[in-house]
Amino acid sequence: MYTLASFVTLLVALLHAYFLLLEMFFWDKPLGLKAFGQTPESAAATKVMAINQGLYNGFLAAGLIWGVALGPAGDGIKLFCLGCVLLAGIVGAITASRKILYVQAAPAALALVLLWLA
Repeated sequence: MYTLASFVTLLVALLHAYFLLLEMFFWDKPLGLKAFGQTPESAAATKVMAINQGLYNGFLAAGLIWGVALGPAGDGIKLFCLGCVLLAGIVGAITASRKILYVQAAPAALALVLLWLA
């Protein structure tokens, strides 16, 4: 069970690394415009905010990878970072798009449950 929890946690980390790339480097490119359903004008107006948001997603990915790398000694780090991801996903689903609940919050919740069961 612990191996499965670590695997799902790494998947959450990879998702957040992908979010970093989308928000920091592709926000106003076709890939980012499609992913976030934006127009070039709205993307240009929010690009600086997206870079900041992407950096936060990178911090979450780094924390999750660090926690997994530490093994059981990193469980506290994983719990904290997964909790942050879950909360951010819930807030994002309420304020931005329901899709965030499934793309961000659900994988974090699954990883948390698996970690608690391990």
